[in-house]
Amino acid sequence: MPTFRPRPRPRSLAGQLFAMQVVLIAAVVVGGAFFAYVSGSARAEETARRQVRAAAVAVADSPSVREAIRTPDPSAVLQPYAERVRADTGIAFVTIMSPQRVRWTHPDPTRIGETFLGHTARALEGETFEETYTGTLGPSIRVVTPVRDGGRITGLVSAGITVERVSTRVREQLGALALAAAGALALGGLGTYVVNARLRRHTHGMNAAELSRMHDYHQAALHAVREGLLMLDGQRRLALINDAGRELLGLGPDAVGRKADALELPPSLTGALLASEPRVDEVHLTADRVIVLNSRPVVGGERRGTVVTLRDHTELQSLSGELDSERGFSQALRAQAHEAANRLHTVVSLIELGRAEEAVGFATAELELAQALTDQVVGAVAEPVLAALLLGKAAQAHERGVELVLAGDSRIDDGVLPDTLAQRDLVTVLGNLIDNATDAAVEDPGGPPGTAPPGTAPPGTAPPGRRPRVTVTALAEAGELLLAVADNGPGVGREDADAVFRTGWSTHGAGRGLGLALVRQTVRRNGGSVELGRGPDGGAVFSVRLPIGDQDGHGDRRAGTAGRTGARA
Repeated sequence: MPTFRPRPRPRSLAGQLFAMQVVLIAAVVVGGAFFAYVSGSARAEETARRQVRAAAVAVADSPSVREAIRTPDPSAVLQPYAERVRADTGIAFVTIMSPQRVRWTHPDPTRIGETFLGHTARALEGETFEETYTGTLGPSIRVVTPVRDGGRITGLVSAGITVERVSTRVREQLGALALAAAGALALGGLGTYVVNARLRRHTHGMNAAELSRMHDYHQAALHAVREGLLMLDGQRRLALINDAGRELLGLGPDAVGRKADALELPPSLTGALLASEPRVDEVHLTADRVIVLNSRPVVGGERRGTVVTLRDHTELQSLSGELDSERGFSQALRAQAHEAANRLHTVVSLIELGRAEEAVGFATAELELAQALTDQVVGAVAEPVLAALLLGKAAQAHERGVELVLAGDSRIDDGVLPDTLAQRDLVTVLGNLIDNATDAAVEDPGGPPGTAPPGTAPPGTAPPGRRPRVTVTALAEAGELLLAVADNGPGVGREDADAVFRTGWSTHGAGRGLGLALVRQTVRRNGGSVELGRGPDGGAVFSVRLPIGDQDGHGDRRAGTAGRTGARA
């Protein structure tokens, strides 16, 4: 039965680089050693040639040599002299001979008187020349030069060094070179091992194919994820951002590499990016989006950066606001149904008591009040979404003991609002302003914001002695939509005039403080403005102005003085 052998795992990238670097270093060292050997051999041979030439010329120019040649027995004087020169210079031989090539000196005294082995013709013509010749001592590099005495050649000098001795010198140099090459190879191998060990730790032992595949997966996942993804390095610089992140934050292609505090993001969002602790489901507002942020630091022995994810909750927040409004409407309807039942029981009881006229008066009075509010809203505001929102908010305010009043100069004709102004944005702006004003109207003006005198009013109801009131102005004229909401609550201090529009600012405890921030964001997105002022009774007045274009037939309309005073405060 054949046995299964697992396919061997490819060598890691660090291992491959280590093998390649070792081979490269070995090739460089061997090549350097070979070059050094060749150049060393050439230098050794050239040095030997210069050495023997200098020795031969010096002997030929010596006066004592010329005088010894004149004697009947030149060898008696020249042999000791030649041996001293040979010993002092370290060359193989110094041979002094007659023009007829008869040796007067030789390292082997028995060879004196024999014929010199080599060429002398060029020296007899007065030239000093070099040659490599095999003589009695073997192959040698020799120089032959003439001895001149009064312009006449009276002898010849040949100095030489054997090829074996030159090779011995080269081999000695080669041994030192081999030790140096081995040391360089060992040092290079050790350095390569250290570098690749570090690389192996950083690449987690993966090979090149695995790293390439991981990069492809990384890029595909980065662009496929619809949530925004940011990565900041240890210096809080933007190291990576995907397409969704660029879109959510409105960043350009030059954002990578910039510090988080230089991205020109809202202060709260910048603070979240710079935070060292994790952040979970934090809501932040940009110029036109509601973003939920999560962040977690990347820690591995040292702080390496932060991973941040972003989710777009703009649409969800708008839907949530509409859902809150619908929930409020349903609660108001339930309360109204309960109150209607109570009033019906009252009418029935009055009839049973024989007080029919009082029963009719009680029933019609309640109907007239409800109908009057409905007629006022429908007559002044032809936009059905705003009309429905005002009626629903009026019912909610009534349940909390707050009187919601529509200013007498309010007027929005049918077809005035352009299609570019989304109904959802109108609900967001006006609904949040009314909710905020209703909360403010039931606050105690004599105590801290959001409180009532102890024992006098439960939370969410008005303090005694004051009828809480919210006044709404909705007016479209001169190419502008004005939505103003005023309350008779304690108002907002000047020091908090800017803070009220920040995300998370609230006097009603944690988890609040998003409504006014959404109002400002929505207004800015539609090219409008929002202002905070103080009304004649000390409460806050929020005025929103949105461009709607010039509308024929309404440009000369002017609001009454009393009605516009609160809206423009």
